[in-house]
Amino acid sequence: MQKFIKHNAPKKREFGRNVKRCGICDRSGAHMSQYGIDLCRQCFRENAKRLGFKKYD
Repeated sequence: MQKFIKHNAPKKREFGRNVKRCGICDRSGAHMSQYGIDLCRQCFRENAKRLGFKKYD
């Protein structure tokens, strides 16, 4: 069983898509790291006003 666990453990990533994760929901896709936000786009839309962003028409 130890050998199975050793060879099937997820590899620790140093770069790529799965390194960055959302700070709120821990999602790895659709990540926004601009301005040091580190949120996915869904959480950004929910919290943009609280973070100080304004929506222009």
